Amino acid sequence: MSTAFDSYELAGKRLANRIAMAPMTRSRAHTSRATATDLMATYYAQRASAGLIISEGIQPSVVGQGYTDTPGLHSAEQIASWRPVTDAVHREGGVIFAQLMHTGRIGHPSLLPDGLHPVAPSAVAAKGQVYTHQGPLDFPTPKELTEDEIARTVEDYAAAARNAVAAGFDGVELHGANGYLIHQFLAPGSNRRTDGWGGSVKGRIRFAVEVATAVAEAIGGDRVGFRISPGNPYNDIAEDDLDETYGALLERLAPLGLAYLHQLEAEGQRELALRLRKEWPGTFVLNPFTGTDVTGPEELELIEDGTADLIAYGALFLANPDLPARLAAGGPFNTPDATAFFGGDHRGYTDYPTLG
Repeated sequence: MSTAFDSYELAGKRLANRIAMAPMTRSRAHTSRATATDLMATYYAQRASAGLIISEGIQPSVVGQGYTDTPGLHSAEQIASWRPVTDAVHREGGVIFAQLMHTGRIGHPSLLPDGLHPVAPSAVAAKGQVYTHQGPLDFPTPKELTEDEIARTVEDYAAAARNAVAAGFDGVELHGANGYLIHQFLAPGSNRRTDGWGGSVKGRIRFAVEVATAVAEAIGGDRVGFRISPGNPYNDIAEDDLDETYGALLERLAPLGLAYLHQLEAEGQRELALRLRKEWPGTFVLNPFTGTDVTGPEELELIEDGTADLIAYGALFLANPDLPARLAAGGPFNTPDATAFFGGDHRGYTDYPTLG
């Protein structure tokens, strides 16, 4: 029987354990050029005892930014800024993947330069608001992508993946969850297209498949993870054909030889998670649904019973830089400070104590 503290082989890397640090937006790229910072290097290096670190969402293009102070991987300066982060993690023996997150219709023109406007598969606004430097603002109606623009967006992902490798990341994770661009194409509520990029299940999964294919061709499939969140209504996503959509998606992704599939589990979706785990031929990472509670020691048994190969921890890893050691010891655990989740300085970021 495997345990969460056993080593694991992933993408040619020996992971120290099966505990992953989930991707978490922290909005601390406080520069005008969306670059990584020295404080971010400290933050990730502190958590390098994770078997796998998946970075915060990093925009693959300028128009892919949907939140304040999030970093990018689409310029030479950004590539150079990430190198101290990856070097710091590697010095501590860690493995780190860059999560590529294009937010699509989730964002606002005030967050974008040069008159750019949020884009999406269809001109359908999401209900809700986004925080900007001017305060909360309603999501705008996005610009519907043309076919040529879709092709350029696919290439943006591939270019960002090459940039991630140049910056020293061990691989990338494609964010196909939480109502962002790839998820917007998958879901019929946000994808109203009637051309080859929408309508049928085959059309709605096409963008996800083409992005994954382009990125796998750019850096090798074994350096690419893919995150999904079937049934997650976050960011006004509506989808009702989960078995068919995600079954078809996995069937098309499987031949690419990806490093892993990462499911953020929505409420009531354990049966689907078990089915996808069975159908997926490679490594399966699960960020389990725990309601209002953080993922905790109880979820370690999901490794032991074979539900997943790796378990991803979010808020508890945010507050406990030495989380694997604390899980092995049964605690104690620092309590996450929700007031410092987004933005700010070192407080609630790099000042959480370790057991030592």
